[in-house]
Amino acid sequence: MGASASGHWLLRQLVRPGASSFRRSSQALEQVQRAKLAGILRQVANSPMGKLNGIEPDWSWESFSRRQAVTDYADWSRPIDSQIQCGTGGLTRSPVVRYQPTSGSSSAIKWIPYTRQFLTELDGAISPWLADLYRHYPGIGTGVHYWSLSWLPSDMRQKASGQLNDDMKLLSAGKRWLAGMTQAVDEGVALAPTSDDSLFATVALLASQRNLTALSVWSPTFALGLLDKLSQWREPLAEVLQSGSWGPYEAALEHLPAPRNAEVAAMLRAWDGAASSSFYRELWPSLSLVSAWDTAAAQPWALKLRAALPQSSFQGKGLWATEGVVTIPLRAPDSGTEDAHHVLAVNSHAYEFEDEATGRILPPWELERGQRVAPLLTTGSGLLRYRLGDHLEVTGFHGELPALRFLGRNGTTDMVGEKISAVVAQAVLDRLPWPAGVRPVVLLAASEPGPGSKPCYVLMVEAPADIGEASSGPYSKRLADALETELCGNFHYRLARNLGQLAPARCRCASGMAWAYLSACRKRGMIVGNVKVEALRQWAGTLPGADDLSGFTESVGPGEPDGRETPLREVST
Repeated sequence: MGASASGHWLLRQLVRPGASSFRRSSQALEQVQRAKLAGILRQVANSPMGKLNGIEPDWSWESFSRRQAVTDYADWSRPIDSQIQCGTGGLTRSPVVRYQPTSGSSSAIKWIPYTRQFLTELDGAISPWLADLYRHYPGIGTGVHYWSLSWLPSDMRQKASGQLNDDMKLLSAGKRWLAGMTQAVDEGVALAPTSDDSLFATVALLASQRNLTALSVWSPTFALGLLDKLSQWREPLAEVLQSGSWGPYEAALEHLPAPRNAEVAAMLRAWDGAASSSFYRELWPSLSLVSAWDTAAAQPWALKLRAALPQSSFQGKGLWATEGVVTIPLRAPDSGTEDAHHVLAVNSHAYEFEDEATGRILPPWELERGQRVAPLLTTGSGLLRYRLGDHLEVTGFHGELPALRFLGRNGTTDMVGEKISAVVAQAVLDRLPWPAGVRPVVLLAASEPGPGSKPCYVLMVEAPADIGEASSGPYSKRLADALETELCGNFHYRLARNLGQLAPARCRCASGMAWAYLSACRKRGMIVGNVKVEALRQWAGTLPGADDLSGFTESVGPGEPDGRETPLREVST
């Protein structure tokens, strides 16, 4: 039995108890959730913050819901900052293992304490999910996997200590050993000096592994970007794989062994670089599963990723944020299809849901099919009744557990009183007349600097690689006109336009726009691998464009510029 096969066999044994516990819990939702809250309150009540806020360890579910206010990150940022500075626990008595950074919807970085209790809660979701994957996709147990890592922006890598950015410290010695046997990409790539160094190492390591069987990322745009980098960097990648040396990247990646695979080096040199499902199939013939977000604004990108890797099955992610997990995907028993229910991760945190129609906050055992709700999490990290800002629909039940479909973020942009929500924006994008191969990246509520400039809504659009100006211009005009028409269906937007408070809707259309947008987010301090695919985002300052694209695609080696030119067309109504 090979090393990776042995590792998968051991992992299957390790996750079986968690899967059995989840099956039992799916038939005892209320009992499990009340016990989960009681365990969290016992840890929180005896902490400095718990005592300050008057948290009692023996509160019932009803007392807790009545006495503890709903919160968001602003309520916790100051005590978390103080906790980081002092190096001691403050929100809960459970010891902090590390602080995990995550991007907000602006440039701000949020730091979430990962305590021992919280990590145990995450395992309550990971174990049943992995067990389900091994059962329904047995091919993943025959090779190596790529699970997207938590990268820091380049400037933060120089400031953060090893405690903050070393993912390996999350693992026990045994699990660290298993991860080494089953993973295609070493966690150490996240510690390279810059994001581009990390990207280059990731693509090189992935390309070297012909036996890749599972690819798990958060955003499908990130996975598509890795395939794009495989094309752009094929010559320097071939050099690395032929020589077994990092070459110009040696100083940045000296902590990582360089991969070597002469066969793949020859494949890369023979490839013309055009995106090709047949090439990806030849490179990774055993790829059995791709996992990524595939709902709401991520849907068109997920479809593109599925088309690029047709040799693989595809599973949409559950709702998993840095602050906690809400749902995990589970295949319906004996359904005969790949469709998965996204069911409540009952063994993880304590959950409540705000009914959008009534404003009532309900326990999970009172949810009904068809309700649209927003989740509140109480977790072992010490966050209490924490509003994630997501929009969900109850689609059914798995035993007693509600199945929940992600509809989008609950944020609303309101630059001049127009009140456009993320859900409204997604519905607008769904109705636009999209030409073949053209996809939305994001709708920006934009306020650019400059005398006399007015705020407006700008649609960022990804165009096919072979598009020219003759085609991109009409695309942009048609989409800008349609966007303006759809937005004017909203009373407050139409009024703002009539009053001259907003400029007309605009459209920016380019090949590579998705990467340009990710680059612009990165320059604002956001974490590229975790940038959420959202329909709507507030955006102040210069809009993403060709400069960001060239900035993100930095040199493939000292003095070796990428050399691509990206046509950018912008049209307003």
